[in-house]
Order: sequence, then structure tokens, then C-alpha cells
Amino acid sequence: MTRLSDVARAAGVHPGTASRALNPDTRHRVSAETVKRVLVAAESLGYQPNSVARALRTRRSRMVAILIPDLTNPLFPPIVRGVEEALAVKGYSALLVSTDNDEDKEARLFAELRGRQCDGFVVATARRKHPLLARAAADGVPMVLVNRVLDSRHTPSVTADEAAGVHAVVRHLTGLGHRRIAHLAGPQELSTGLIRRRTFLDSCEQAGLDPRNTPVIDATGFSEAAGTAAMDKLLATYRGPERPTAVFAANDLLALGALDALAAFGLRCPEDMSVAGFNDMPFLTRMTPPLTTVHVPQQEIGAEAARMLLKCIDQPGPPRSLLLGCALVERASTGPVPQG
Repeated sequence: MTRLSDVARAAGVHPGTASRALNPDTRHRVSAETVKRVLVAAESLGYQPNSVARALRTRRSRMVAILIPDLTNPLFPPIVRGVEEALAVKGYSALLVSTDNDEDKEARLFAELRGRQCDGFVVATARRKHPLLARAAADGVPMVLVNRVLDSRHTPSVTADEAAGVHAVVRHLTGLGHRRIAHLAGPQELSTGLIRRRTFLDSCEQAGLDPRNTPVIDATGFSEAAGTAAMDKLLATYRGPERPTAVFAANDLLALGALDALAAFGLRCPEDMSVAGFNDMPFLTRMTPPLTTVHVPQQEIGAEAARMLLKCIDQPGPPRSLLLGCALVERASTGPVPQG
């Protein structure tokens, strides 16, 4: 096995210098020329740092855990990619786990990851009231929430400006002439479901829409099946002239389910009803029709969360929150209000 002393000898430097050159956190203390020479020597010799020994010496594992609620949801891979890329720059690696929206599984995984001495957590599983995360925050576990937040707001977070995105959707639909707009809301125990629902109702009120013409159907989850069920309920409840001419779904998966329900009901989008979503997940442009939605910079959210977490690890302090802008993406699933 190649040792650090072998790398130092090949590079013509002291082992301490080689160690600093190989560590992203201390590399700035070594000249660029020396760093390059050490890295070339390490690569040519196939040197692999002893991460266990380093962890014992520095009390850092240089591992960060990423908790996501559902590995099959296309929303999360860009977030994970952003986290991984930002961590790699600083010499950290990531452990990814999916909780499958199971609280018991999440508690078990969280305990296991803490036992493995992960330096911190990027968490996408937060519910508005989340005792596990509240206890971890109280214990001083370095942690940053992404996409969702706790009601207490005592934990650092990186999210999109959801309210601005919802306002943009309602302005777009009313600009097309729609005065009867429904909302398929996400679960209200999640901040994303609550914020988008409240903002939808506020936006409709600001637009002067009659509250009787802005019904809200609560979906049981942020899934395509939940979207189909919610849309079925909407179409069964509101018929004829009372039927909404546009629907804003709280995320893209709900919107996809709504489109399936529309087709099964014999209605066309957008000729009979416009549909808009939220998140701009991959491949929406390949749909028929392509979905109007709110673009959320998920990869940037992940990267900013990783950077914030590393700051929390190095310099603990008051929790910070970061809102990133999002933008409406107009596509063919929304059109003018149907005539007649």
C-alpha cells in the first residue's frame, strides 16, 4: 500500500507538506506549484488517503448525509447532484438515503448515519412539525433543510421563492382570461403544500376573483396518482358552467395526474381546461401538451445547501435561510379561456 511518505518522497517535499497539499481545507497554505507536484505524485503512485485515520485525527469524517423522501420523484436528483458537486470541491463525499416517506424508517436511518459520524445532514424530508429534526437541531447537529421548512424556522434552509412562483401562475392564467381557477393542493403537513395553497388563495383574491370560483381540492400526496384522484373529485363536483376553466396543481406530478383524469373524462388540454404545475421537473417538454410550470433551480438549491452546511460545520451560528428565485415557464398546456 502506498503511504503518504512515499508520495512526499516522490514529490520531494516533507510529509506534512504533502498532507496539507492533499487536503482541500489546507491546500491554500501550500504553493500552487507544490500542490500540483504532490497531486501528480499521488496519482502516479495510486495513493489513497486513509480516511479512517484522518477522521480519528481531525474528528471529521468528511461525509455528509442526504435524506430525501422519495427516490422515484424526479424533483430530487438535481438537488442531490448540486449537493454532491459542491461537496466534492471541498473534499467531502455524500451518503444518499431515501426514507420512502416512512417516519420509522427515517428515524432509524438518521440514527445510523449519526452513528457513522457524518459531519452533517442535508434534509429534504421535513414536515412542518417534525420532532426528529427538532431534536437533532436542539442537539446541535449540523443540518440544512432543502425544498421544505419547519414551522419553527430554527433550522437553516435553502428553498425557492414559492410565493412569487404561485403569484406568477395566477397572473398568467387571469391574463389569459380565466376567472374560474381551481387548485390541486399538496399535503398541508408540508410547508410546500401550505405555502402554495395560501398563496393561491391570496393571489386569486388580489385578482378580484369570486372565492366561489376558486375551489381547492386537497391531494393526499405529491404524486401522479394523488393528482388523478384530486382531479376526478374536482370534475365530479363541478360540472357545466361551474366547472373551472383552469387548474393550478401544486407540483408537476399532481399536474400529470390531472392531465390523465382530464383525458379519461373526455376533456382536452388546453382547449377545454388549462393546466399548470410547479417545479419544472425534467422531460416536461416531451409531454403532449408540454406543461406550463414554475421553474425551480433545484441543482442550485442543492449546491447552496451544501455550501451553507459546510459553513455551519466550520462556524456554528444562528440559523440562516436562503430564498432562490423561480420563474414561470409558459408552454402549451395553458391557453385562452374556452369560449361558449
